[in-house]
Amino acid sequence: MVIKVVGDIVSENATHQPDAVALRLADSSLTWTELDARAASVASSLAAAGVGSGDRVGLIDKNGFEYFELLFGCARLGAVLVAVNWRLAAPEMAYILNDAEAKVVVVHHEFGTYLADFRGDLAHANHIVVIGEPGKDQSYEAWLEATPGDVPTVRPDPDDVAFQLYTSGTTGNPKGALLSHNALIALLDVATSWGMEYDSVNLGAMPLFHIGGSGWTLFGMAMGAETVLLREADPGVLLQFINDHRITHAFLVPAVLQFLQLMPLEGIDLSSMKLIAYGASPITEEVLIGSMEMFDCDFMQVYGLTETTGAVTMLPPDDHRAEPEKRAKLLRAAGKAMPGIELRIVNTDILDGIDMSNPPALPDGEVGEIWIKSPANMVGYWKLPDPSREALPGGNWFRSGDAGYLDDGYLFLHDRVKDMIISGGENVYPAEIENALMKHECVADCAVIGVPSDRWGETPKAMVVCAPGTSPEENEIIEHCRTLLARFKCPSSVDFVDAIPRNPTGKVLKKDLRAPFWEGRDRAVN
Repeated sequence: MVIKVVGDIVSENATHQPDAVALRLADSSLTWTELDARAASVASSLAAAGVGSGDRVGLIDKNGFEYFELLFGCARLGAVLVAVNWRLAAPEMAYILNDAEAKVVVVHHEFGTYLADFRGDLAHANHIVVIGEPGKDQSYEAWLEATPGDVPTVRPDPDDVAFQLYTSGTTGNPKGALLSHNALIALLDVATSWGMEYDSVNLGAMPLFHIGGSGWTLFGMAMGAETVLLREADPGVLLQFINDHRITHAFLVPAVLQFLQLMPLEGIDLSSMKLIAYGASPITEEVLIGSMEMFDCDFMQVYGLTETTGAVTMLPPDDHRAEPEKRAKLLRAAGKAMPGIELRIVNTDILDGIDMSNPPALPDGEVGEIWIKSPANMVGYWKLPDPSREALPGGNWFRSGDAGYLDDGYLFLHDRVKDMIISGGENVYPAEIENALMKHECVADCAVIGVPSDRWGETPKAMVVCAPGTSPEENEIIEHCRTLLARFKCPSSVDFVDAIPRNPTGKVLKKDLRAPFWEGRDRAVN
């Protein structure tokens, strides 16, 4: 198959394997021919609603066929699908739809109450379509049936925007990252090394509004694989899906891998699994090794961001199988840069006056900000020229906002630069403390934040979820850390909590955890 733009994924497969299953969800399925036809109907319906090249179409739904029908339908017109995080509150949904200037908004009836809340706030939508029970709006199926017939299609330029994915929004308002057709296609050659083929069965469990969900499923579809969708990542249902559909490939975030290890396995056959890719948030060694033992298949770590169209590094299965002494180090790495991608670790304290197109790199082992040069880097942020220039200095490097270092080509992540704690003049990275905490048998989950200290400026505070049936003391947890870390890195206090707040991709909402401790201060540093 020859794939040059996103729309080619469905049209090429419809030509080469028309009757093969493209998508499966519960008891329903679509062949490539059926998906291609429904995408054409969507394009006709969108055109009748006034959508043309460059226009945005909003979608609020969990994982379903409609995402792909709309994505490929938009591609036929040169339009752009904006899938909204369905876990947001109604005002946040309205913000994204208005920011994207979505002309048509498609909402699953499950989110009808949200629609009722933000309907009056939509500034650009001239048509609302509801999947399922429509109420007073037009149903999705009726909308497609009213298709006026074929419309001229627009073949986009590979440099045109294919996706507009909104960043997590853990700080400030979410920003719409503009990802081109070229960006996705640039990564397809790498996807071939993941072993997905025509007879593969790929699990789409991660939310499609996130690059980890949409990118992973589209890579599989581009390889001709069947995609089995899970509406949301329920650990018990996920294991049953692997058993029932003989899943071969999956991308899962560490939080899901952690919960899967708590699920009963009686009657579950996981032997079909060939590869599990993981990423999107840090993973502890205990969770990773436990997952490898549970699934007994290849594991591959990927690191990337929305703004890089997903993965930029890969820790391949061979490194996961290295001899014990070497493996212990490698499993803490995010892998090496994928072909065509360059990484640099940059000291952000000395940016004034340097050539941003060729920033000086820190030596191996020194921690700095991770900068990424990649053909899959975003075009910029939607209608935000200043943040775009700041994120893409020199026009070719993307500033990740993540702290890390390189060692013999391997990237080791420390934490988000913004999450770094400066205690007594020393830089403290929460991820390092969290790894130490997770080695305690009484710790089921944890997060570390910086809190104000009159003596040190900031000190680390551990938020700990206790393992069932345990009740450790604060001093016990702190003393445990002191056996593994330098004293200045150890938490000065521990709060025991029922759960650690995370966004849908598994990232800890540290802004929410920090907020009570920094209330009333001008800034969240001390």
